[in-house]
This record gives sequence, structure tokens and C-alpha cells, in this order.
Amino acid sequence: MVKPKKHLGQHFLADPNIARRIVAALHLPDDVRQVLEIGPGMGVLTQYLLENSAYTTSVVEIDTESVAYLKQHYPALAPRIFATDFLKQDLGQLFPGQPLAIIGNFPYNISSQIFFSVLNNRQQVREVVGMIQKEVAERLAEPPGSKTYGILSVLLQAYYKIEYLFTVPAHVFVPPPKVESAVVRLVRNDVEQLDCDEKLFFQVVKQAFQTRRKTLRNALKPFGMPAETTTDAIFEKRAEQLGVADFVRLTQHVAEHRA
Repeated sequence: MVKPKKHLGQHFLADPNIARRIVAALHLPDDVRQVLEIGPGMGVLTQYLLENSAYTTSVVEIDTESVAYLKQHYPALAPRIFATDFLKQDLGQLFPGQPLAIIGNFPYNISSQIFFSVLNNRQQVREVVGMIQKEVAERLAEPPGSKTYGILSVLLQAYYKIEYLFTVPAHVFVPPPKVESAVVRLVRNDVEQLDCDEKLFFQVVKQAFQTRRKTLRNALKPFGMPAETTTDAIFEKRAEQLGVADFVRLTQHVAEHRA
């Protein structure tokens, strides 16, 4: 096992059993043959991904030292090492016309941004297996009604089935983080298009949670709906009380009545 290191807010696994377990959590749909690992570092997950010939593994890594290490120790992988920032990549250009799975020990400091990128590429990204901070993992999989349920919970649950798989203790990392981690799996659901304006749906969800302590009647005032159009009982609720279907209905209402 390679001695891991830390960079860019990332804590690297030092336990091969957990690394194997994360890789084994990939349950690829039949049409997915491309797997992209984000932030492979010294290849703790990569080595097990490369053992499976059922799919082609590529990696995206911004750290130059890690890139050099990967090229030296996994020469066959070299043509599929993207030495760049994942958040600046166009997945449609990297994998034109190809459905994709994403896996990785995601850096804590950009994990939310990674999931927003997944949302932007939801027609291509069919599955995600990611190790992230435990409280973020809980938030993603949380049902309505919880204080941790938020923007990403709603947006991701609109398009993905989300499973909290298992908790990862801090002592299996180098260096140990101050928080626990967890592994989640996202699998694309059958929703090709929400029954509303999807761009407006994102705006409504974000606006509703930005002032989550307010009732929706007050939180959604920036949309300029006349008071007489906000008498429905849903406007007495707060954002955390609404599921995806409720937000779809709310978006339809906003589209009809906004200024």
C-alpha cells in the first residue's frame, strides 16, 4: 500500500479494505463503461479500479506530484490522466456521448461543488460513489423535515436515488481529519425532465432555503407574486418541509404568478 499524503483539503485513505469496499460500491448500469475518479492522489482507490476490466478508468488530478506518481506507477493509465481541475472540465468533451460514473475520496472543501457539477451533467453522470464528510453525506440522503435537509438534498434527490452506505472513521486516514467521513452512492433515476421549468426549479429551491426560517410566502417574495396568489397552505410551510414533488408544484405556481 502506498503511503498517502494530504493536499487541497484532502485526507488520503491508509486502509486497503475500505478502499476495496468503496470501489465495490460501484453498481454500474448496463450502458456505463466509463469511470472517472476525482482526486486519486497516490492511487489508493485507483489500483482497485484498474483491476476491473468491465469498465475503463480515467482520473482527474490537479496536484502535479500526484500526477507524476500515477504516471510512473500506472503507466497504462497515463493517457487517461487529466492533470487539471475537475470543476473546470466539460465532461461532454472528455467523454463525448458516453454515460459516466464518478468515484472518489472527494476533498471536503469542494465536495458540494462536485455535486453541483454532477447536477449540471445529470444526463451523462449515471452514478456517483463518493467519500465525503459524514454530515454532508447525511444531508444529501436526508428526507424532508430535518434541519440538515437543504438545497443539495432537494436538487440531487430530484434526479438521483441517494444511499448512505457506511461511515468511515477518522483513524483510517493520513492525516486523520477532525470529523468522520461517509460513503454515499447516487444512482440516476428515471426522471428525464421535471414537470416544470427546471431552471426556475433550481432558483425556487435556492431562494426558499436561503431564508429557511421564513415561511415560503415570505421567502419567495423576490419572485413578486401577488399576495392573493399565495393563499395556498403550502406557503405557510418552510423549505425544509417540502419534498421534490412539492417543489415541482411550487415552481409551477411561481411560473404562473410571478411578476
